[in-house]
Amino acid sequence: MKLFISSAAVLLAFAGSTGQAAAVEAEPAATPTVTTPAPPPPPDAKPTKPKAGKATLEVEGGIATSKLRYVARGDRLEINAAVRPFVAGQVAVLVVRRSGKVVDSQRAQVKRAKRGAGKVSFNFKPRRRGVYKIQIHHAVTDGQLAFRTRAARFKAVVLSAGEGKRGTDVLLLQRGLYALGFATPVTGYYDAATSRAVLAFRKTNGQSRTGYASPAVFAMVLKGQGAFKPRFDGPGRKHVEFDWSRQVLALIENGRPKRVYHSSSGKASTPTVFGTFQFYRKEPGTNSHGMVQSNYFIRGYAIHGYVDVPAYPASHGCLRVPIPNARQIDAQIDLGEAIYVYR
Repeated sequence: MKLFISSAAVLLAFAGSTGQAAAVEAEPAATPTVTTPAPPPPPDAKPTKPKAGKATLEVEGGIATSKLRYVARGDRLEINAAVRPFVAGQVAVLVVRRSGKVVDSQRAQVKRAKRGAGKVSFNFKPRRRGVYKIQIHHAVTDGQLAFRTRAARFKAVVLSAGEGKRGTDVLLLQRGLYALGFATPVTGYYDAATSRAVLAFRKTNGQSRTGYASPAVFAMVLKGQGAFKPRFDGPGRKHVEFDWSRQVLALIENGRPKRVYHSSSGKASTPTVFGTFQFYRKEPGTNSHGMVQSNYFIRGYAIHGYVDVPAYPASHGCLRVPIPNARQIDAQIDLGEAIYVYR
């Protein structure tokens, strides 16, 4: 028996096999993952480095000699440092030592100042006597390298002095009084002239009327406090003021006391006149009444030197000043200059 396969069947079988192959070939292949490398840095790029830094220390307060700064115990010191260059976000540290031991440490941010510089500020009050050492530090950061200021020293003191004493204490007192406008020598010796300046300072500030410099006097002088405040302080005006209530005479220039003197006015039975006057006559030397270097401002009323100048009103109406001060005052008063006499 012969097997007969029709041509149609052959064609169907061939078509089926080719269709399956086509189906297999049509399935897409998996796409591989490709990582793109980061682009290389530009050839001129440089790594960021912290900037170098330096600082200059300044201390304000008290009175400084060539060797040391002196401040009244409990007084506030202002401590500043100029930092160059300024870098944002930096912090500096103040370290205060006494007898080698750290007694205070403060942190503060460096603030922008002028011309590319920075500034950092601190305050410190010494509570105990002794010598202190201060320094400002900055630790290295990503923005700026480490730096530190020079160390500065100061001494916290409680002082007093009277006639006959010599030394640094007296020199500090005299320098402070002179800076405030009181007529005093600056010699380091507590003489009668220094005593008169302390008396004028005490009278100006409503304290007991003596020539002794107590701790309270020293504290005010070291702080730069206690200056005579003019009542007539127009800029550029040169004049004289006598405050009857405080019994002090002040020579004023440019709104500030140039020199302030102990003085004594008329007693109750022969009072001093009050008002605004002008100097109209000078009488050099000593006259028959014992008046020395007289400067008259109305009728027979004058500023003049005299042998007796108590701390209270005692004259016949004139404004007495100590004879050693009379020539100083006479040299500074001009004819036509104004004097204000008030309570």
